[in-house]
Amino acid sequence: MCGICGIIKYNAGEGVDRPVLEKMRDAMRHRGPDDAGIFINNGDKVSLGLGHRRLSIIDLSSTGHQPMSNESGTVWTVFNGEIYNYRELRAALEKKGYRFRSQSDTESLLYLYEEYGEDCVRYLRGMFAFAIWDNSRRQLLLARDRLGKKPLLYYNKNGRFCFASEFRSILESGMITREVNYEAINYYLTFGYIPSPLTVYKDVFKLPPAHILTLRDNDMRIKRYWQLDYSEKISISEEDAQDEVIRLLREAVDIRLRSDVPLGAFLSGGIDSSTVVALMSQLSDRKVKTFSVGFEEGDYDELKYARRIAERFSTDHNEFIVKPKALDVLPLLVERYGEPYADSSCIPTYYVSRDTRQYVTVALSGDGGDESFAGYERYQAMLAAQAYQAMPGAVKYAVGAVAAFLPDSLSHKNKIRRIRRFLDAAPLSAGRRYLRWVSVFDDGLKKTTCSDDFLNMVRTDNPIKLIESYIGGANSAGFIDRLLMADVNTYLPEDLLVKMDIASMANSLEARSPFLDHKLMEFAAKLPEQYKIRRFTKKYILKKAIGGVIPRENIHRSKMGFGLPVGKWFRGELKRFLKETLLSPSSFKRGYFRPEAIKDMVDAHINQKKDYAFQLWSLLMLELWHRQFID
Repeated sequence: MCGICGIIKYNAGEGVDRPVLEKMRDAMRHRGPDDAGIFINNGDKVSLGLGHRRLSIIDLSSTGHQPMSNESGTVWTVFNGEIYNYRELRAALEKKGYRFRSQSDTESLLYLYEEYGEDCVRYLRGMFAFAIWDNSRRQLLLARDRLGKKPLLYYNKNGRFCFASEFRSILESGMITREVNYEAINYYLTFGYIPSPLTVYKDVFKLPPAHILTLRDNDMRIKRYWQLDYSEKISISEEDAQDEVIRLLREAVDIRLRSDVPLGAFLSGGIDSSTVVALMSQLSDRKVKTFSVGFEEGDYDELKYARRIAERFSTDHNEFIVKPKALDVLPLLVERYGEPYADSSCIPTYYVSRDTRQYVTVALSGDGGDESFAGYERYQAMLAAQAYQAMPGAVKYAVGAVAAFLPDSLSHKNKIRRIRRFLDAAPLSAGRRYLRWVSVFDDGLKKTTCSDDFLNMVRTDNPIKLIESYIGGANSAGFIDRLLMADVNTYLPEDLLVKMDIASMANSLEARSPFLDHKLMEFAAKLPEQYKIRRFTKKYILKKAIGGVIPRENIHRSKMGFGLPVGKWFRGELKRFLKETLLSPSSFKRGYFRPEAIKDMVDAHINQKKDYAFQLWSLLMLELWHRQFID
């Protein structure tokens, strides 16, 4: 687990400047505090520089130093991540005659490239972002793992190319003009994140998950090398499906226990993290260290569920309580994320990562279970809406008329509020219904809060086009699988995995996710839809598979989520901070919003007339990003 960066210049006589490359590299010291390296090759036609910061996990000796080359020095790489099947790859490569000088997984990647070229990515089981420079071909290969667990940014303009793991690093190249991409802001207001390949900067892009980029003689090409196939279904009994799910999960956990440093696990007490901890306890010869975060507000606190699992499997358990003063860490997180990012759970994730790092260097998590086995309530709601649309018109009219008189609530967990929210979106098309339920700012709220100048600069229909490309039915997948496909390609890599990578690496902690093992996900994609949701039971086959392992109370508990109670905090301890930030002259001068509309939104929330917690948090993060990176 590391930070990587690099520069290529095709302008004759313009070499790579070592101090600049060192600044890029050392801007990511938190990603790799254990070692640092640089390789520069200034030539007549092309100049190259590679930089690396190392967090030592496998092969703690100096033989794991990067940038790393093959024996002849013709191929060089910088690598970020972990190849979990590196031992098996090494054995196969040794049979082909390759001689290894280290015990690192990086060296397996080098020889895998020599043997298979860019197809080397197809053999990797793990999380990764890497660059390989082939001097004989004068070609750079960049690659990102299948699900997008490891980040990779790049810039390519006027014969200059650079890449990095984080925004602060790529900005240190001196190549980027900090011109804001307004279309990216449009996506951000909708989703709370900016989807690949866009970034908040016009000239900086994200290499999308499961893609490779080749650069040769200043000719850049990008292509996809993997994606889940939901159209090919297997015929399998429930019992056999349960057995295979557990077998693949156990295998995924087992290979993620390979480490030369101490390991632990994040534990929320939900199905996914509890399953990971249970399997770790079975596979480990020592007590598993577990780490949980909670809140003083009972509606958000999950510690009692985590404690039950910790007691069941006799783990070495540790807890941390997040309080409003947690926002003191916001400036650091704004810098680390590098672009506007509105998932408030980044703060508890940061704190549990910081606490965990005091005990271990690697932590396993339950990320990915919901996207493979259909764990979100919106999947149930989407099915219910399909049934609602099939009702006679008179029935729907009567239901809608009654719903209009239902009282609103300031609590996101209030049942009446959820019914009203459901009925508001139920008549819409599948794509628009899904978007309504995941949006921070829906189209209606954008029109009332955003300025005419901003709305005229962007394509407000782009977010729905993105969602409908997965949900709209153009592919041969079933309805539930199309919802999973949308989340696997948007919410999972662009929100959840970004959150975990930045929060953990800000604390020099490596996070591993067994549920994101691509072999497990490929199997889940082939399962019939009724094995994922059965009679409105979410995660049906996973719950059946772990029924004898996890306490029933943890399996059938309500999903709580992991966000901060910011709605309450904005009316209390953080009210002054909110108003001073969002209602400041500098904020209004950005030109994105109508000042009166933002004032009304703040007042309505503080005076408990309406709940705008998510919207105000996203505006707050947008303004703080501007102050740190633009002002």
